Formats: sequence, C-alpha cells, structure tokens
Amino acid sequence: MSLLVLQHEMDETSAVLGQFLQQRSHRLITVPLHDSDTPLPENLDHITGLLVMGGSMNVDEQDQHHWMQPEMDLIKKAHDANLPMVGICLGAQLIATALGGEVTKMDRPEIGWHNVKLAFPGTTDALLAGQTWDSIQFHLHGQEVTKLPPGGVPLAGSVLCPNQAFRVGMTCYCFQYHFEWDRQQLEYFAKSHFVTSNKQDADAIIAQCDEHYHNYRRRGDRLCELIATLLFDV
Repeated sequence: MSLLVLQHEMDETSAVLGQFLQQRSHRLITVPLHDSDTPLPENLDHITGLLVMGGSMNVDEQDQHHWMQPEMDLIKKAHDANLPMVGICLGAQLIATALGGEVTKMDRPEIGWHNVKLAFPGTTDALLAGQTWDSIQFHLHGQEVTKLPPGGVPLAGSVLCPNQAFRVGMTCYCFQYHFEWDRQQLEYFAKSHFVTSNKQDADAIIAQCDEHYHNYRRRGDRLCELIATLLFDV
C-alpha cells in the first residue's frame, strides 16, 4: 500500500507508527506541508490510505497556513472514497473539521501524562484490542474536538477532553493523544515552547517517563501493529 503522510512540522513525523508500517510492507509518501514549496497531490491516484500527523498550529488558523483548507478538502475526498486514515492530535482535529465536526479551544491545555479511559465502543473495537480500559497517555494540545462529525463514534476520553479517540465510519480513526513517540521524542516535545509557555514543568514531565514509558510504548506498539495489519491491510 502507498500511504500519504501529511506532515505539518519538521519534527512531527510518523515516528514509531511509520516504522511499523514500513516494516509491514507499506510505502510512505510524506508531504512536508511545513515546506511552502511542497504542494499537496492533485488527486489520490495510487494512494491507499492517509496518515494526518500533529503540529502546533490550530484548525482556525487557516489564514496563516495556506495549505490547511486544501488539506481538509483532500481529507474529505479521501474519506468519501473510503480510504482508511489515521489522525493524531492536530491531525484528529483536521479530520473532525473536514468531516463536519467542531474543534474549540480548551479551558486549559492538556499537557504531559494524563489518564485516558475507553468508552464502551472502544472496549469492543478491534483496533483497540489489547488496550487497557484505563491507561496513562501523553498529551500536548490546547484545543479539542467538541463535536464529532456525523457518524462519529467515541472510543476514549479523559477528564479534560472527552473525545480522546474516535472513529468516523469503519476506516477513519482519530487520536488526540500521542501514542507514536519514542522516549527521545517524548523528552524533546516535553521541552517545547508550548509546554514552557503554558508554565508546565518540563523536567517533571520528563522524570515521569521513567514511571510511564514502558507501558506507554507497549500499548502504543500494540496499536501501531493493529493499524498496520488491520486498518491498512496489505
């Protein structure tokens, strides 16, 4: 399969998820939207799925990012063509907006390690098989999906963000939390401007990696495996 990776910032790559996909014979075609000279593809010929990655921008900043509305148009076209796709963080918000949902600013951002609980549909969803009903995940966002698109099904939520994971139809999955980062990436993003500007203790977040990383990566690897083998079936 040839999967289109929509990347919004240089450091927000497909990470561990991309590694799992490549190991299982998927071809990744990355479009670096942070590079103003890189256009979106005009069509989805020979594309069999989409990965929509994260980024520090917000979906209501279309006037600042000329690629954002065309990207959402492409997402809508892919969904209408029943192409499987995964969105993470900003990617989840772009998919939600493109498909008729709503995204708004949170009362306070969700940063670092926080609890996520599966909704009932999440406990029976094949892509989340093997996930604990109650888990600690890594978060880095100040906006959230407040209204799911038509046909949206809630899969997981947290105290600050009820729509932590959801699907639209049977082949479009969105995750507000980051399951795709390795230890080095987690520590890197814990020191980001978004964290420090919101007066969060980056050192404390990094220290918590010692407690949470093993189970976080084990659960994340399980999810990456099922995305690569069930959602993006070769």
